[in-house]
Amino acid sequence: MSEALQPTREGDLTFAHGTPFRLEGGGALQPVSVRYAVYGELNERRDNAVLVCHALSGSARVADWWPEMFGSVFDLSRDCVICTNILGSCYGSSGPPSINPVSGKPFGPDFPIVTIRDIVRAQAHVLDEIGVKRLRIVIGASIGGMQALQWAVDYPERVEHCIAIGTAPLSAMGLALNHLQRKTIELDPEFKGGRYAPGEQPGRGLGLARAIGMCSYKSAELFDERYARKPNRNGEDPVRSIAERYDVAGYLDHQGEKFVKRFDANSYLVISKAMDTFEMGRGYASEAEALQRIKAHVSLVGISSDWLFPAKDIRALAERLRAAGVQCDYTEFETSHGHDGFLAEMDAIAAVVNGSFHARRLAVVHKNAGRKLGG
Repeated sequence: MSEALQPTREGDLTFAHGTPFRLEGGGALQPVSVRYAVYGELNERRDNAVLVCHALSGSARVADWWPEMFGSVFDLSRDCVICTNILGSCYGSSGPPSINPVSGKPFGPDFPIVTIRDIVRAQAHVLDEIGVKRLRIVIGASIGGMQALQWAVDYPERVEHCIAIGTAPLSAMGLALNHLQRKTIELDPEFKGGRYAPGEQPGRGLGLARAIGMCSYKSAELFDERYARKPNRNGEDPVRSIAERYDVAGYLDHQGEKFVKRFDANSYLVISKAMDTFEMGRGYASEAEALQRIKAHVSLVGISSDWLFPAKDIRALAERLRAAGVQCDYTEFETSHGHDGFLAEMDAIAAVVNGSFHARRLAVVHKNAGRKLGG
């Protein structure tokens, strides 16, 4: 496996030293730190910037988690690719693990509620500092797609093309699943009201939350194809005892164990809540009024087997955008990988995204046709 492409530069931007950064939910941060990474260089006209918005547990180092987009979609001889770590995360930006300047200790559960709009406003501060006034493209999947859409609404003069993959306001089922994940964390005795010590986080609760999340990121078809009713591959026999598992259970437990080693439980609570509260119409008279602000061309990508963000919900959003007078195209990516298709089949997703630059039309893109669509 080749090494990930390294950023041209990365760093931290800290702002709101003198005046608090007011948050949509009523809280405030002072100061605010945002971790960012830049790949490539801005041209003299400063009109070649591409902002990539990461999903729930991603980081600013986009080439680490979306490598296939470089070379196929992002051309660093042409594009300057920028990504920031979102507020609330544990990968460098202000979040629950950060030091609260008032107490001198990590914020933990005292970190305020942040929304997608707050995250986007913080990103705008970074772009201002870098010298980017207009984005050629803003692109993201899942909660990253929410950010891309919020950019198009709140900063219409700054966005030329918005690409949102596998995203829409969460349905009641999505809200329910996020609620259950947060409850599993909070009910872990090691959670301690969110005041666990560094390195002693509630592993059982966070691991189970991630396992529930993985069920929503995959599809029933994929689970049947991969695991069916096979006993766990380490030789367990589910007939012998309650503790012995089927293969799918072993997979989910493994995913939870891996996640606990790399992510923070309080950050998971904050970011999943931000996902819940995404509503483009909030702060405007209606969603229709918010959508009418958009001047960018919007490309929406639905994922055929996604049941966290069903393709029908994204098609419906495309129709609302068109009704608001927005230039909008919709592409449906066919895969059995569910919501995780944007990560699991990166080559094909890259081809779908490339196609959206040229084909302003409704299409269903089959996963085995991904290479053919590349530009």
